[in-house]
Amino acid sequence: MSVLSNIQLEKYADALIWGLTTAHKGLKKYDTVLVRCDLEGRELGEIVHRKLIQRKINVIFRFMLSPRLERDYYEFSDEKQRGFRDPGGAEFYSGLNGNIYIHAPASLTNLKGIDTKRQSQVAIARKYIRDIMTRNEEKKKFGWTLCTYPTEELAKQARLSLKEYANQIAKACYLNEPDPAKKWAQVYKDTMAIKKWIGGLGIDTLRTESASMDFEVKLGDMRKFLGVSGHNIPSFEIFTSPDWRGTRGRYFANLPAFRGGNYVENIGLEFKDGRAVRISAKKGEEYVKKIMATDKGASQLGEYSLTDRRFSRIDKFMADILFDENHGGKHGNCHVAIGDSYSDTYAGDISKLTARKKVKLGYNSSAVHWDLINTEDKKVTATLKNGKKVTIYEKGRFKY
Repeated sequence: MSVLSNIQLEKYADALIWGLTTAHKGLKKYDTVLVRCDLEGRELGEIVHRKLIQRKINVIFRFMLSPRLERDYYEFSDEKQRGFRDPGGAEFYSGLNGNIYIHAPASLTNLKGIDTKRQSQVAIARKYIRDIMTRNEEKKKFGWTLCTYPTEELAKQARLSLKEYANQIAKACYLNEPDPAKKWAQVYKDTMAIKKWIGGLGIDTLRTESASMDFEVKLGDMRKFLGVSGHNIPSFEIFTSPDWRGTRGRYFANLPAFRGGNYVENIGLEFKDGRAVRISAKKGEEYVKKIMATDKGASQLGEYSLTDRRFSRIDKFMADILFDENHGGKHGNCHVAIGDSYSDTYAGDISKLTARKKVKLGYNSSAVHWDLINTEDKKVTATLKNGKKVTIYEKGRFKY
């Protein structure tokens, strides 16, 4: 039996469908949507499936690998198997109009001890899937959203009871509101005003200062800020993909993270001329270094993001990047992602954004995309193109 009530599950499914139809406003009857679900999230997956069918959507439903199946694949496969591409994969993913993923892990450590190189080989082999979906999203043919379903494993790793963990999800996703989708629409409207304000400042660089970091990114030409676009439930972040070449200084992630079966803590990155030249971590340092050596872009920046504490009700470590990257708490949060960038942060006609133009504009490309989160009290100062300096974020909130 789910720790979320039937009413909450119905509302959660409604919020996910709001997210999908907001991310892809052109979704119509008889379009094709892939629903991927971990086994422990089956109850929510079944409700999402039913609601999509009722909307006359063609649904392809797939369960994700169990922890045992996933470990067996990485442990016993050879390099040729890890480089395998489904012969029909390109055609399958090219034909999708939407994707909903319900994250409900039974284990966060099942891949512990697996050679990181093996995981990187699979990520590189499957990058073509991400590229297909990105291109179709650029053409406004595709949209996606995802969420997290509370499991005993997540609660244990977050050092919360299952009930406490589920309450954090309900609070963050407005599942106790009469109409969560209506509440999300209001957040969407409120954050739109902030994005419009930031976009009108004429920013050249952003400097982020806290007790542990002094970090600068260059916004880059033809950039816009995104956020609360339906892509994640919950999502409160306002983010962009900066020109990776203008990254410098020290970034520090004070929130721990689980990735690829590994636990990492207190990651410090020092950037020079756009690349991480020093990498450290209190726990999991070798793993971090290996991930950032996956390909050339893995040690470069793909995303810069800020979350306003006025919107986010998340105030606990959740052992889940979706929630942790949207942490509100006392000071809000800043997070960056090493690796792949988001081309929809391009401010021009995205259908004309070629691969060559992405390179010219400093959009990063990688098989990796890993969010690293800082929840310290911080100040973000924008240096405008006219030389003026403006504080845009302080005490956990935008200065708008």
